[in-house]
Amino acid sequence: MFTGIVEELGEVTAVEKHGDSARFRLRGPVVTDGAGHGDSIAVNGVCLTVVDTADGEFTAEVMAETLHRSSLGALTVGSRVNLERPMALGGRLGGHLVQGHVDGTGTITERVPGEHWEIVTVALPPQLARYVVEKGSITVDGVSLTVVDAADDHFTISLIPTTLALTTLGIKQVGDPVNLEVDVLAKYVERLLGPGGATGTASEGAVR
Repeated sequence: MFTGIVEELGEVTAVEKHGDSARFRLRGPVVTDGAGHGDSIAVNGVCLTVVDTADGEFTAEVMAETLHRSSLGALTVGSRVNLERPMALGGRLGGHLVQGHVDGTGTITERVPGEHWEIVTVALPPQLARYVVEKGSITVDGVSLTVVDAADDHFTISLIPTTLALTTLGIKQVGDPVNLEVDVLAKYVERLLGPGGATGTASEGAVR
């Protein structure tokens, strides 16, 4: 379980493609401190299992489903990524409850700079629209954010200078894909409200 508070802006140092899967090597001295084989680290909001660590880097193997459902398949050597370790029980919940199970991808369609912030519009897959509400929470590339406006096909977020400086959202351009994870509580509520509520929901496409 994560909080969507990015700890480090990491970098992809190696990519090995193996048929329909891939093996990534990523640099992240902060998130690898104390990490070992079998631990989890969120990469752009996708929960990955650490295979090994050395010299401030870690290796993770990514299966075909994850490459298909997220934007990780587009990563190349030199790509910057948002990194976060799992939250510690008893610690502060700085963002919101994030599983690292991506529900789909969106596309940045507009960036409007403000005096001290930037408004970003993200195209929203139709099957996720029901879970996105004004002033609700959403995870974009692993960053916990508050929705400013929500529509059937897009939503907007407001990025403060810290978010722009310390995450990949500061360097993403119009047309770039982003990983989206909606609030898991909304999916559970939908499931509990009726037997047909889970049909065609985001949970069908979520990946770890």
